[in-house]
Amino acid sequence: MTRYRQFCPIAKGAEIFAERWTPLILREMLCGSHRFAEIQRGIPRISQSLLATRLRSLEREGIIERRPARDGHGFEYHLTPAGRELGTVVELLGGWGYRWALGRLRAEDLDPPSVLWFLHRYIRVERLPAETVVVRVDLRDDPLHAWWLILRRTGVELCFRDEGFSVDLWVTADAPTLAAIILGELEPRAAMRSGRLQVDGPRPLVRQFPDWLGVTQFTRYGRPGEIDHLLDPGIAWAALASPDAGPAVPEQP
Repeated sequence: MTRYRQFCPIAKGAEIFAERWTPLILREMLCGSHRFAEIQRGIPRISQSLLATRLRSLEREGIIERRPARDGHGFEYHLTPAGRELGTVVELLGGWGYRWALGRLRAEDLDPPSVLWFLHRYIRVERLPAETVVVRVDLRDDPLHAWWLILRRTGVELCFRDEGFSVDLWVTADAPTLAAIILGELEPRAAMRSGRLQVDGPRPLVRQFPDWLGVTQFTRYGRPGEIDHLLDPGIAWAALASPDAGPAVPEQP
């Protein structure tokens, strides 16, 4: 852990929160991942050893706690009250990233397993039909792999190998197209009309499929110039910056 050797609360908070991979670990736990494998599936580029190190560090700092798993096998990780309070920080970081950092996206940021993980996370289960729907997803930019979405109103499962389910829909796209849909930059039906998103199967399910695709919650933050005052830093910072407030730190004689 990086130590800044300052008593400033920002420095002390950053020592815990700003460690590499830690915000993403917290993101996964805030989204409901509690098992080691679940957390790693949401962060596929972190090694098992490094993830274990980060989890131990967060446990020592009182951000998470390890509990026996409810099924009696292994352990689960849960946020403590201190960890849950970091949810606000994660939310605002995501909002800032949506507003200011998406213009810096590179091809390496569109890792297919990560894109599929987010796609499954944003499925709108309330719009799914009563019966289970199995969707096979093939990516043009990763032709050696396939993924399966098991869609139920009670939850969505992402499979990285064929579990033997009968497939109802076949979806063909590429990672940039799916990412654009998740980010709210491309409407699914427009993607289908252009051929960027191809959906094959029974016509009723094909027609419904675009309605099942949700978008990230960060779209509500808008882009620069759209919602200028959404991220209000608060009156404390305004007071520190005000020329009428006097110096924030006593001047040296």
